[in-house]
Amino acid sequence: MTDFAPDGIEIRSLTTVESIVEASRVLGEVWGGDAGMPANLLRALAHSGNYVVGLYDGDRMIGASAGFFAAPAERSMHSHITGVLEEYQSRGLGRVLKQHQRDWAFARDVGHITWTFDPLVARNAHFNLLILGARVTEYLVDHYGSMPDALNRGDETDRLLVSWSLASPRTGNPPDEDIVASVAIPRDIETMRRERPADAEQWRRTVREQFTDLYGRGLSVGGFRDEAGYLFVQEPARG
Repeated sequence: MTDFAPDGIEIRSLTTVESIVEASRVLGEVWGGDAGMPANLLRALAHSGNYVVGLYDGDRMIGASAGFFAAPAERSMHSHITGVLEEYQSRGLGRVLKQHQRDWAFARDVGHITWTFDPLVARNAHFNLLILGARVTEYLVDHYGSMPDALNRGDETDRLLVSWSLASPRTGNPPDEDIVASVAIPRDIETMRRERPADAEQWRRTVREQFTDLYGRGLSVGGFRDEAGYLFVQEPARG
């Protein structure tokens, strides 16, 4: 049991075939079919010492997460997939899983955790950049190619790669005087994709073009505000 988890909620490393199969099923339910992870891959990751856990409410698995180590010299782990069943979402369990990842990684001399997320999803930008204090390191165009799941079907899979420095204090947003530019995103891209797909496609193109332009001018993402979007600052000079 983790001391930061709500009562009755537990995170367990998955060591049996049965629990691995259940994790694959849960991730498939959350992400939709092929966008989850097959049980044989989860089993291989777990058996070779990588991060594969289940989130439990009593005896019921309600979520799962999997990550793997980067090159040894980088002392980094990549969190590839996390999912929590719909009825348990919006209860802070994503933060519980991230805190567990942090403690697990620290115990194995890992200093950074990386992951990707869709730059158009405002709630993920808020959580990753404001709550956790992760840093955007790269804009990845159509990173996964075409994906058949309900969340990504019909859209290009642009992603932001972020890095979470586990030992560094969360610094918050940069001061106003350091903000050079901002890139706005819609408040609810998921609803827009269902109801106004043409508008969602235009947002994808616009945000991609703006990121590409600002990165080309030597700027980097320094933070995020719900009302303004991504906040860009001048990249510090390298000496």
